Amino acid sequence: MTLTRNNHYVPRWYQEGFFEIGKRTYSYLDTNPNKITLHNGDIVFEKSKFNSPSSRAFCQIDLYSTFFGEIANDEIERKLFGDLDCRGAAAVRAFVSDDSKEWQQHFTSFFEYLDIQKLRTPKGLDWLSAQYPRLTQNELMFEMQGIRMMHCTIWTEGVREIISAQDAETKFIVSDHPVTTYNYALPPGVKGNRYPNDPSIALKGTQTIFPLNRDFCLILTNLEYAKDHSTEPLKKRTFAGNYRNSLVRTDSFIRTRRLTSEEVVRVNRVIKSGAKRYIAAGKEEWLYPEIKSSEPWSDLRMLFVPPSDGILFMGGDMFVRLQNNDVYFQDSFGRTEHERDFLKKAPLSTPPRARDLCGCGSGRRFGNCCNLKSVALRPTWKELSIRERNIMLFTGISNILGINDVRDWVTIRKEINDDKIKDVYSLYDALWPRETNFLEMLPKPDGVARAIYTGVLHPQAISNCALGLPFYFDELLIEHPFIHPGAVKKEFSPTENPHMYRQEFLKSVFLFMMIMPFIEQGLITLFPDPCNFDLHLRHQVMNMAKRRSNYIKYAKVEDDEFMKLMEEDYKRGILLQPRDALRQKLLRFSPDLDAKYIDFVLNDLDLLRENDPLAVLTSGSLEEGGQFIPFKMVPNFEITMYLAQATGSCIVTDSIFRWNELKAASGRQVQSLSPLAHLKDCIEKANFIVPCNINELGKLGQHGALGIYPNFMKRVYRYLSAFSTRGLKPNVESSLVAEFKRAHTLSLAATKKSRMPITTASISCLWPSGGIQDNAVSRLLLMSNSEHHIASAPMALFVKRQQLAQ
Repeated sequence: MTLTRNNHYVPRWYQEGFFEIGKRTYSYLDTNPNKITLHNGDIVFEKSKFNSPSSRAFCQIDLYSTFFGEIANDEIERKLFGDLDCRGAAAVRAFVSDDSKEWQQHFTSFFEYLDIQKLRTPKGLDWLSAQYPRLTQNELMFEMQGIRMMHCTIWTEGVREIISAQDAETKFIVSDHPVTTYNYALPPGVKGNRYPNDPSIALKGTQTIFPLNRDFCLILTNLEYAKDHSTEPLKKRTFAGNYRNSLVRTDSFIRTRRLTSEEVVRVNRVIKSGAKRYIAAGKEEWLYPEIKSSEPWSDLRMLFVPPSDGILFMGGDMFVRLQNNDVYFQDSFGRTEHERDFLKKAPLSTPPRARDLCGCGSGRRFGNCCNLKSVALRPTWKELSIRERNIMLFTGISNILGINDVRDWVTIRKEINDDKIKDVYSLYDALWPRETNFLEMLPKPDGVARAIYTGVLHPQAISNCALGLPFYFDELLIEHPFIHPGAVKKEFSPTENPHMYRQEFLKSVFLFMMIMPFIEQGLITLFPDPCNFDLHLRHQVMNMAKRRSNYIKYAKVEDDEFMKLMEEDYKRGILLQPRDALRQKLLRFSPDLDAKYIDFVLNDLDLLRENDPLAVLTSGSLEEGGQFIPFKMVPNFEITMYLAQATGSCIVTDSIFRWNELKAASGRQVQSLSPLAHLKDCIEKANFIVPCNINELGKLGQHGALGIYPNFMKRVYRYLSAFSTRGLKPNVESSLVAEFKRAHTLSLAATKKSRMPITTASISCLWPSGGIQDNAVSRLLLMSNSEHHIASAPMALFVKRQQLAQ
């Protein structure tokens, strides 16, 4: 079979729709012709304009070829694009026609084709490549397939208009990047519309322009902008998710506008502005729309706004009764839940002053918080923050369990019942709607010394390691212990079957209350699982984890602390059994035991349960079935990397298993010079103090130890982040070593002054020259519409607890 290596990134069947009637060629313009240096030193340019058939236009050798050694493979051209182009050709013909049945039949195929057409061009592939630190040709082709359908949800939820040039002498042109986006607030060349970037379709004011042929052009407009084109064009549209199911009308098109030649010229100017290098048209004079259209970029906006009478019946709430009599609800933006007004914040009537509490909900003064950050790097001010929601949850738990009353933990445990468990989980569900825009709520890479903890989510594990980390960082991210009721099937939901969650509930409440003082001070951010709010993200992460599990093995001996915690939870599960069941077990294993001795043992077990703060004291916990007792090491590798890059965090773990995963990811990259080798050696030879609660942290602060390490960590993180572009800086590396030694000496002196027995730990460092990076995680961030993440995680630390330091 002959290989297809001359790849047409604009299909020939599509090109032929722009030929003049009866012609087999059209005018083809190279806007950046190659330079040729002559023998005498003169520079001339290759021919820039010629008539071309479709076979010679918009093609490039090996654009889609993959290589195995020197062997080329053309399966992407033949199998992927062969099928998509076949269905796409039929879909484009259907959209040109006025047959609504044809629109519905080819609706999905059209948008699938439109999506891949935006990605498959040289400009589209350059854009995709720029989203990753480094990609080979084979990896680029893999990633192109991985993000297919990324634009379809936003496109299909918008207003669809097909404009006509049938009455105009000038016709639509075609470029080497046919799917063009226009935002009147982002002229070509500015940030957000600088090659290879196009204005994001998630922005309210961004419209997608796609000429179907010489006579018809499709314009896709976000509903909010179509209904009110005075809205802020650079703000994201409401509920701008890339991958989710959405209910739309497939026969809803506006087809009333017939443009004049002057208006077609303006459309062509926008189409040409989105090209990388080549454009084509039925006539040569159409190749230069900028000659006749020179008005400011923003003045073109009204041409692309759909007519107001055409959008009267677009949008609105939809209700569908399903076969099982359930009712499916969806609003204009694809949301299936009504907004919860109590989570919204009223907009500020006046600009905040430096001494006002910051609108981001951090609890800090504005002057010491968001005042120092650009608006783009602030968490949202429109909704209650993660911290504020945790404070509301704390208040709710305190009221439901009666913690505010003067009662000990034993009494509270004895009084926990299914109604209280259900009420707490219902509150958590109310605070975290399934359609929360979670990325908007997270901190961004803003220069703050921040860390994310990944490891066993268990009170004992967290107290052993994570609670000491605020001594070294300004902010620590830890995943929330509470399971979201909406993220599990009904038969396993804590609101539907609270009796199954008595053990898990107690452990989650205990951990939450233990961390709460740090949350109030803004030292720890306890965040929910991001997968709770993005089903596509969850499915992708699960599939990635399954593939990764094929080559990473877990050895029990590597993580004995992990196994001990599991065994302790297992023993607590056994002690949940009724007294008579435990008596029968004792007799089964030791039939000779007398009744008095058995009662003595059972009384000891009761005392053991009472003295264990994580043991359930509610009677009858197993009478309605077993207990759901998950043992979580979270976030997993992919979500840890995802959040580290989204928030600009150092990764910290006390799990050798997770540490090995991070080392494996760094080992997959080509390494050059090793940064901060001397500092790494100094850190790994030192012992570090690990305060285990807020009181210990406070005492160290009284002796001047707080704030020393965060400033040092901030400098290390900043240096490593820039290492791949700036290279080795010996003076900076020497100053960081000196700063570490000063910080370490001061912290040890403060520990000695405090006279507290404090746990110590050793720290291992991982900071490869290119950072810790995984293409799958970069793909997840791209799919999630993340805009301000960093390309890789610059550093990770492994903390191994040792002993008490006097």
